[in-house]
Amino acid sequence: MLFSEEELTPRKVVEELDKYIIGQQDAKKSVAIALRNRYRRRLLQEKIKEEIIPKNIIMIGPTGVGKTEIARRLARMVNSPFIKVEATKFTEVGYVGRDVDSMIRDLVESAVRIVKKEKTSAVEKRAIELAEERLLDLLLPALKKNKVLANPFDLLFQTAQGSRSDHLENNVESTDDLSGSQRETERNMMRKKLKNGELENVIVEVEIEDRSPSSFPMMDIFSGLGADEIGVNIQDIFGNILPRKKKKKKLTVKQSRKVLVQEESEKLINMDDVISEAIEKAEQSGIVFLDEIDKIAGSENKAGGPDVSREGVQRDILPIVEGSTVMTKYGPVRTDYMLFIAAGAFHFSKPSDLIPELQGRFPIRVELQSLTKEDFRKILTETENALIKQYTALLATEGVKIAFDEEGIEEICSISSILNEEMENIGARRLHTVLEKILEEVSFFAPELKGQKIVINREYVKNKLKEIVKNKDLSRYIL
Repeated sequence: MLFSEEELTPRKVVEELDKYIIGQQDAKKSVAIALRNRYRRRLLQEKIKEEIIPKNIIMIGPTGVGKTEIARRLARMVNSPFIKVEATKFTEVGYVGRDVDSMIRDLVESAVRIVKKEKTSAVEKRAIELAEERLLDLLLPALKKNKVLANPFDLLFQTAQGSRSDHLENNVESTDDLSGSQRETERNMMRKKLKNGELENVIVEVEIEDRSPSSFPMMDIFSGLGADEIGVNIQDIFGNILPRKKKKKKLTVKQSRKVLVQEESEKLINMDDVISEAIEKAEQSGIVFLDEIDKIAGSENKAGGPDVSREGVQRDILPIVEGSTVMTKYGPVRTDYMLFIAAGAFHFSKPSDLIPELQGRFPIRVELQSLTKEDFRKILTETENALIKQYTALLATEGVKIAFDEEGIEEICSISSILNEEMENIGARRLHTVLEKILEEVSFFAPELKGQKIVINREYVKNKLKEIVKNKDLSRYIL
């Protein structure tokens, strides 16, 4: 559900996040305040507004406790451009791998998609009307006007006799009027059938732009050169010089309508306005989630050999977080007012292992707690997208009704909690692995169990997991 920033008070933000993420109140409060500060900043005068920058956040906690989900849900609330990147995917300049500027280019692409979708929705009604007219042209080709073919010498002779010439012209006009009237009548009849959905499966031949890479031979020259990383779309450059290829394709009316509506929408949208608005949206509302930042933190233990890129990646990230201008294919984009949320487990390192300059750019630090047995129960039953609701809905499509009783849920939570304590703590993701194993047989035989009701109780859970839970070595690989 989308909200305006004005109505999203910090309390409201936390309430909305509570619907999807259990616990972690400190982290929720931090991101809620950061979002509200953006709104407050927009209300200020330009002079002081330029001085206020977002207070970036570091989330510290094990995997599967809700770090990414908090940031993603926050962005969805206000339809902000959001990008999640793994810090380990980047390398220092001079080494093979992605450069840090690519995260901003990805964010701008996200902003363009958001704005384009908004603009498309605004012109959708008109685009549908135009697409239907094109469909009518395909379904009912315009009748050629009746032409009176005559010998040129006859025409010269008729011109000398005015009355004969006038009579001929009158005959031509009346024939044209008749065909035009018929054409309009047939077109109206066809339009009515089209609107009533009577022609959805009729095959028509549509001429569409060929967007496949093979339609643009120049791309072969640049393949392997990392064209996606330099922020320049080669096809965009040469698209204005070399015309796009078109191809004819036979589609049903239903399929054609989608293609034609998309083409007409693109014609109605001013892409310059889209790009301008998208860049502003990315600069003022963009959220960059830097995951696994602990993996690029330095460590006191250097026994592992030379570490050529960790600190180098941090130094490359620093100007992006501090505020700089990144060149994209849409133009220069400033990062000064983007919100950066970093996250990491910090099992073998600590935030103070990051270079001091980068630490200073993340003034807010929040620690997320490991999930308890009670948290698991709430995740299974209380959240908006609870796992039990998901599995129940999936199997209901096969006509199988499954019901989890309280004891069964209790047993699932207990086993998940124990497994997280005894093995790697993967947080709420443990519930996915446990539930998949419990429902594996039902999911496999679901088409043959149509109409049956299956109750997932304590005994059912124990029977499905007893061998795996007993055998610790086996459970390490399966659960």
